Amino acid sequence: MTTEELEKLLDEQPVSRLHRLARGRIHRHFRLGKRRLVEALLRCTPENRPGLESDLHALMQEPLPAPPVVAKERRPAGPLPTRPGSQRNAHPGHAEPTEPATDLASFLEGIGVPAPHPFVPDAWQEEAVAHLASGDVIVSVPTGSGKTYVALEATRRAIAADRTVIYTSPLKALSNTKFTEFSRLFGPDKVGILTGDRKDNAQAPLLIMTTEILRNLLYDAASGEIDVRLDTLGLVIMDESQYIADPERGVVWEETIIFCPAQAKLLLLSASIGNPQDVADWLTSIRPSPCHLIRHNRRTVPLRAGYLHPNGKLSPLFRSVSIPHGQGGALHPEAKRLFAQYEEETIRPRSH
Repeated sequence: MTTEELEKLLDEQPVSRLHRLARGRIHRHFRLGKRRLVEALLRCTPENRPGLESDLHALMQEPLPAPPVVAKERRPAGPLPTRPGSQRNAHPGHAEPTEPATDLASFLEGIGVPAPHPFVPDAWQEEAVAHLASGDVIVSVPTGSGKTYVALEATRRAIAADRTVIYTSPLKALSNTKFTEFSRLFGPDKVGILTGDRKDNAQAPLLIMTTEILRNLLYDAASGEIDVRLDTLGLVIMDESQYIADPERGVVWEETIIFCPAQAKLLLLSASIGNPQDVADWLTSIRPSPCHLIRHNRRTVPLRAGYLHPNGKLSPLFRSVSIPHGQGGALHPEAKRLFAQYEEETIRPRSH
């Protein structure tokens, strides 16, 4: 089968069948529309083309699920009488809300840079900084709550006490961003960076690096080689510490914690640790000082959900401005309409 023939055959398939064909072949295929999905499948190497064609023919033998048949009711001429509180086409337990859905202006209201006002730390932020004086701390709070303030204030106090601070992140890009940010806050002479391809001001009191780099430095220190001032290390900040649960990289976080010098305090920051109390108990069991957990689920920055159609149309996803808690949140009527339009354009097979 030529590439043109295969492309024509793929174009004739519903997008649901293409997604089944893409499983195990295309990473995150569920994010692709039909055209990009066809193009990605066509990029399969010649060695994999026979298997692709075979799987496609096998899927084509399976019948597609029949679309639901909706019977049209005959309506008498003129307006239908309605009873107070009644809803047509409502199913028990799935009745549409009677209040009007929010509009786009209300959904977007308040988005932007807020007016400046004096900063006052929250009680949990002050508590976290205070506990670092006597032990390790895990901060597990939602995104946007102010974890960075805890890191900055703890860093200021450690530098003032002439102690070295190491800030780790899982990504080089994030390390570079923090290097720029901290250089502006503390001064370029006090901030250095160590990543796999960058080494700058390695004797600075505040060092930014990936977690793998710190793990390797601790390995070297254990064998007698010291590249940084580990003897004066007073604070290790591990950002995005939920990586400790990563199947492949989690061991790096575990080994870094285990080999961290006893005199240094650990500050773990994350918005998505699933079991922070278990991690705190583990740190308490292996470290010389107790680990204190700071945790809350209150979002400081409101979270909203919208739906952006490929044609550029934006709509609130739910009838309410905020995201409903739990299950059963009613979708916005405009979002439903856009969903139906997308299915009409992509899921149903095109006629030739």
